[in-house]
Amino acid sequence: MRVHHLNCGTFCPPAAQLVPGGFGSTGKFVCHCLLIESDEGLVLVDTGLGIQDLTNPRARLGPTWSTLLRPEPNPELSARRQIEARGFYHDDVRHIIVTHLDFDHAGGIPDFPQAKVHVYEPEYEAAMHPTSLRERLRYKSDLLEGGNDWVRYELEGDRFFGFDAVRTMGDLNLDILLIPLVGHTRGHCGVAVRTAEGWLLNAGDAYFHHDELQAEHARPPLGLNLYQRAMTTNHPKRQANMERLRQLSREHSHPVKIFSSHDPDELTAFRQPEQVFPPVSGQAW
Repeated sequence: MRVHHLNCGTFCPPAAQLVPGGFGSTGKFVCHCLLIESDEGLVLVDTGLGIQDLTNPRARLGPTWSTLLRPEPNPELSARRQIEARGFYHDDVRHIIVTHLDFDHAGGIPDFPQAKVHVYEPEYEAAMHPTSLRERLRYKSDLLEGGNDWVRYELEGDRFFGFDAVRTMGDLNLDILLIPLVGHTRGHCGVAVRTAEGWLLNAGDAYFHHDELQAEHARPPLGLNLYQRAMTTNHPKRQANMERLRQLSREHSHPVKIFSSHDPDELTAFRQPEQVFPPVSGQAW
């Protein structure tokens, strides 16, 4: 497999200038997605923002979100455009696996109408049947109204280094797991991808800043911390899962490389020269 680390949307929130500590060293945050070339076609882990989102953010996302987050209006950042720039067609994307259905993780789904979308069942239910004001504000129902085939998962008893896990992709020869990390949303998951060098674990929005992964009492910069608290559905569960991720990072840092969705420093660190990984089989956890 060949794994690409993509940035499918850059946000420049005004709070970066208004709040001490801002949103990190750049004053911006990214949408860190994975593009996987496999024998089964292309697989996307999260999509980031879509072409329409990045062409006219105010019209697509609404005045509130576009003002709060200020996405750079650059459709070339969309997953579809980046995939086409690599010489593929949009319908080469056969599968999309989402950590959750917030628009900055799933906004590009309509750009791939032929793809199957794999999601944790509680997250699909939260988006389809929101039960709180926070859920009604965060989900964009038009993501669910296209022609995509949705594949929804419940827990099935698999394990991943002590975490509950759900094996996706059925009988296909790909090791990609959903790892429930509930808290940020009702059905938030990490996505683990096995390569010949070990596992990549996209922790989604389980944390926002790399310091949180290293120290129990570390907090992200103030601006990010405020945003994180405002968007969290269940803070105690998010904290518990964060501590489990720290333990995983301490005890299994060689076989498992963890990253979050929005930290630009993590994205830079993972963007090493692209490598081609041979197929792997069997379990290593």
